[in-house]
Amino acid sequence: MDRLEALRREIERTLSTLDGVVALRADHDGTVPHLFRPGDDLSDLALWPKHPLSRTVDLLLDSCPEARLGVVVRGCDERGLIEMAKRNQVNLERLTLIGLACTAEEAQACRCAEPYPTEIAVGERVEGVEDTLAAEHARLSLSERMEFWQHQFAKCLKCYGCRDICPQCFCEECVLEDDLWVERGILAPPFPAFHLIRAMHTVGKCIGCRECELACPADIPLTILYTLLRQDAEELFGYVPGASLEDKPPLVVSGVSEEWA
Repeated sequence: MDRLEALRREIERTLSTLDGVVALRADHDGTVPHLFRPGDDLSDLALWPKHPLSRTVDLLLDSCPEARLGVVVRGCDERGLIEMAKRNQVNLERLTLIGLACTAEEAQACRCAEPYPTEIAVGERVEGVEDTLAAEHARLSLSERMEFWQHQFAKCLKCYGCRDICPQCFCEECVLEDDLWVERGILAPPFPAFHLIRAMHTVGKCIGCRECELACPADIPLTILYTLLRQDAEELFGYVPGASLEDKPPLVVSGVSEEWA
């Protein structure tokens, strides 16, 4: 049985006890998030290209407070939901996670170090992949890195695609729309404020889903930057985003709450 058919059967089984399951549905040449309900036709269920589902789940839970939902989660999806739960963005007690392991090819495409969820319902666990692009970048001198990012950020259209797709960008008021920090009407945004502000806001939250890079119309290799920041967070604080609900985020200040919901 292939993965798609196995997932279809798992969703059918899970739907018997839930109000719906959030998964991917084939749409033209791509995929879109979709809420499958009991009795729905699952023939257009899809696996790839992947799409972050956590924000869709968050919206559904907010609009339907009594709903009990399932969601298909890859490793990055599960890690993202864990980080969101720590900040009161989603209630995991109302969710049933259907774990989907990525294939070796999918892990390679995303340069993913952990391409599987904690509990796998569909697929087989494969080994993670080193982000060789980030490793190569880390070996550059400081001046070479500066030159690299000046070139990359000069392509920025300030479309906010990286922010809008990110499951960890959920501030009610975004500093990237504040004229004090990001002046309107200027392209590319002055180096390097726009991207470094967003990078600092995701430290300790980025779960390596690579969606920011995939959404960028200018092909800025943002995954390199965020991979290196995740490595710094682990080396300095021993913190791995999404690894555990019990681990406190490294930027939590004693006496200050992160309850932003």
